[in-house]
Amino acid sequence: MTDTQIIDQQAPTEQKNFPAMLRGWRNRCPNCGQGRLLKGYLKVAPTCTVCRQNLAQFKAEDGPAYLTILIVGHLMAPLLHFAFVTWRPEPLVLFTIFAVGCVALSLYLLPRLKGAIVGFKWARKMTEDATPA
Repeated sequence: MTDTQIIDQQAPTEQKNFPAMLRGWRNRCPNCGQGRLLKGYLKVAPTCTVCRQNLAQFKAEDGPAYLTILIVGHLMAPLLHFAFVTWRPEPLVLFTIFAVGCVALSLYLLPRLKGAIVGFKWARKMTEDATPA
């Protein structure tokens, strides 16, 4: 065997980021893509029911909330301005429509972004017990 083959065999296999994040977005285990990632609305399942991957060690923390606020704010603010300038609706009507839209979009995005972040952390092997090098 050559030195290159020995190094290639010893190198740890690194998971791909995008497929793991896509599985997390779909509320699926980033490892197998079959089991559910989230138990309930936002709680990460302790283990995958299919492949027994330990999922509790991958914490999303505040990332999904920040990303949700960022995305909802950047989508709804220009829409609010456009609606106000174009149609000039009553302020209460405008507030009601956009408040419902913001809440609905936030509720839709929050678990999906949490799953994507957990999938990213799984792919990069960023566990809670990992110490920085």
